[in-house]
Amino acid sequence: MQIDTQTTAERTLLARLIEPMTVAMLTTVGDDGGLVSRPMAPLRMDDEGALWFFTDARSEKLERLRHLNIAFSDESRATYVSVSGHGEVDTDRDRIRALWTPMAKPWFPEGPDSPHLALLRFVPHEAEYWDAPGSRMVRLVAMAVSAVTGRPVGLGDHGSVRPLSPGA
Repeated sequence: MQIDTQTTAERTLLARLIEPMTVAMLTTVGDDGGLVSRPMAPLRMDDEGALWFFTDARSEKLERLRHLNIAFSDESRATYVSVSGHGEVDTDRDRIRALWTPMAKPWFPEGPDSPHLALLRFVPHEAEYWDAPGSRMVRLVAMAVSAVTGRPVGLGDHGSVRPLSPGA
């Protein structure tokens, strides 16, 4: 994922946490009020903190952009990020070409000129994160100590970041 220079400490922190993650789960609210999630590959975090994804312009998810959540998970680093926000559809062909990657070809075989290819611009409002330092072994030992002593052992940072976008 391409990360543009961020202009606030909050967005810089979010960028640092999610930069190595290649897949996120995008959650929308379905017609029945239930939550529906699907994997998405982030392409870019722009200088306003918005995250960009390729999407099919015919997708039902594009009718449900008012309330979105994107969840990132990196078990190897014990880093987890949940971001709430809203979405916008962008069909600008120049922007699509600029963000094009051959990794999208299985879904859009005609390349950046695929007729149903669009961009989803996710505008973050706030994020919550969990970030545990150290190796997996250190975290396992800390959990074992907690289990034996019955007292919680600090397993990293947990925090909220808001607001992430102007007017949020």
